[in-house]
Amino acid sequence: MTITAILPAYNKEVHIGTLVLQTKKHVDNVLVIDDGSSDRTGEMAKLAGAKVIRHTRKMGKGAALKSGFEYVGRNGAKVIVTMDFDSEYNPDYIPTLINPILKGEADVVNGSWQVKHSGKKLHFSQFKGKYSIDNVLNSNPRLSTTDMQSGIQAFARHTLTAFKFKSNGNTNGNDMLNDAANAGLRVKEIEIGVKQSVDCTTQNDRKHVLKTLVRMLEDIELCRPLYYLTIPGMVCTIIGMGLGLDILKDFFIGETLRFWPMLFMIVLTLLGIFMAFTGIILHSVSRLINENNKTKHANSRGIP
Repeated sequence: MTITAILPAYNKEVHIGTLVLQTKKHVDNVLVIDDGSSDRTGEMAKLAGAKVIRHTRKMGKGAALKSGFEYVGRNGAKVIVTMDFDSEYNPDYIPTLINPILKGEADVVNGSWQVKHSGKKLHFSQFKGKYSIDNVLNSNPRLSTTDMQSGIQAFARHTLTAFKFKSNGNTNGNDMLNDAANAGLRVKEIEIGVKQSVDCTTQNDRKHVLKTLVRMLEDIELCRPLYYLTIPGMVCTIIGMGLGLDILKDFFIGETLRFWPMLFMIVLTLLGIFMAFTGIILHSVSRLINENNKTKHANSRGIP
């Protein structure tokens, strides 16, 4: 059974060789996606024994993973491991990560970053940003994970058709977990630790938090629209109609219509109706997409 690791990398010539050599101890092939680096990242990865695919310009982690999965899909790997180079995950956890797939217990395995096992202290803002976002990022009722921003994951080959790669940015771990859950794949989470930082983070923490929140809002529209749109819309509509009845009651007993309360009532009611119907429409679209993904996944596994 061939196991391939995909490592997206950008300007990492100093550390890429070490990471490739550490990863090769646990997999058959290492595929480095050189995302338009201006240094010798690709060259150093090749010297360490990795296969290198180079983007002519920086396109983002999502695009790098898409290139890696397309290559793996053409070259027959049975298990795929993805590891974010900017993360602090230790390649020595790869055997633990792929074990549920090899045993047939899972289709996708997510590595969970548990601070209590990390052996290091995180800056308060980093801890607060990561874990507060994780608490709200999982808007998919089919998915139960503790680390939606994991930088290390494993996938069985038959899962490749489930992933859409909607974004080129850095939140594709979350995207892929949602795609897997929506396609009816078995997602399992493995508790792992992290290694000490080698100071290779390329993205400001606040900027990353903002981008993650933006992706979360984009995911809401197809993951849980009834919960986030229809229910609040119905509440707004009920409140608006209640205010309208109160205004009409005052009007019938002879009071003058008040412009601003009446305008607020109209806007609230119309907004509520719009949100409610938008949520229902998106829910219907989401169900069609999920059914289509499940059909593709079943066909890829030869299930009638």
